[in-house]
Amino acid sequence: MDKQPCILVVDDEPDNFDVIETLLFREGYDLNYAANGQRAIERLKIIQPDVILLDVMMPDLDGIEVCKRIKSNSQWQHIPIIMVTALTAKEDLVRCMSAGADDFISKPVNGLELRARVNSMLRIKQQHDKLQTLLQLREDMVKMVLHDMRNPLTSILLATEILQLPDFPIHKQQNKIDQIIASVQHLQSLIDDLLLMAKLESGKMMLNFGEIDLNQLCLSVLNNFAAIASQKHIQLISHLFPLDLYINLDALIFRRVIDNLLSNAIKFSPKNSQVILRTDNLGAEGVIVQITDSGSGVSENLKQVIFEKYEVGTLMPEVSQLGLGLAFCKMVVEAHGGKINVENNQPKGAVFTVFLPKV
Repeated sequence: MDKQPCILVVDDEPDNFDVIETLLFREGYDLNYAANGQRAIERLKIIQPDVILLDVMMPDLDGIEVCKRIKSNSQWQHIPIIMVTALTAKEDLVRCMSAGADDFISKPVNGLELRARVNSMLRIKQQHDKLQTLLQLREDMVKMVLHDMRNPLTSILLATEILQLPDFPIHKQQNKIDQIIASVQHLQSLIDDLLLMAKLESGKMMLNFGEIDLNQLCLSVLNNFAAIASQKHIQLISHLFPLDLYINLDALIFRRVIDNLLSNAIKFSPKNSQVILRTDNLGAEGVIVQITDSGSGVSENLKQVIFEKYEVGTLMPEVSQLGLGLAFCKMVVEAHGGKINVENNQPKGAVFTVFLPKV
């Protein structure tokens, strides 16, 4: 449930607050009152209003000085201030705006005008809050990307330093070279996912559709992951539709969807378990690709958000979890007109299902 917008009314006359409360009664706002400028400053240390209705003519600390103090504080300067004033001279209104006020309304206050101006300021505040959330998300994303890139870069650096040792055995060099190649491929995959997601979000990604045998595409991905699965003693099993399964899609882009889903399934499955890749033909409706693992599964509350960017499921130690893989899968699948979802596997694990329509 959305939080009620909070309005702080600052006026030395309680009757004026009663008027504003009456005019805004049906709007569902959380109204707070401060009887003078100093009290308003103190209230701001306790509450974070979305809009301030500030009377100009107050004793001791007038509204213009209060406005200046609020706007000079980095914690409060984003809060829209509507000056409530009986002054009508242009010079007085200019003083209000110069102090940092975002809007003003004249006394006696008209209910229709008051509601319109408050709603206008609330829209501005909401836009500010959304922007701050986006900036915070971007900052978190940069930190996560750097964290995920640090591991392969460290692996490359260490392997390179070891190869430079004069007494390092020749018969072990290939192993270090393979380690470097795998780390570079990991970095390339991270970068490619970020770039492709940016293009898909901007609408600049042009998919290269073609008739593709989905079974052959899945088998190719399974073969690429065979060695990785073997290292974890995980058995890769395919249950593919017995006939050719041709469908119109961008093979290179959609292959990355299967790559990501299969990689996650192997990553989160315990040793000596199974990962199953299945395809099926739904006739005129379309086809499905389904990957089943034996991992920790996905909780009910995460099923709704796990396909969003930077959301991760169960946190696992020493496991790269940037939270882009499933978001990327969702964007690609939807760009193909399809859907992706996750359900629980019984007795343990998760089942990711991709549905693609026949077009």
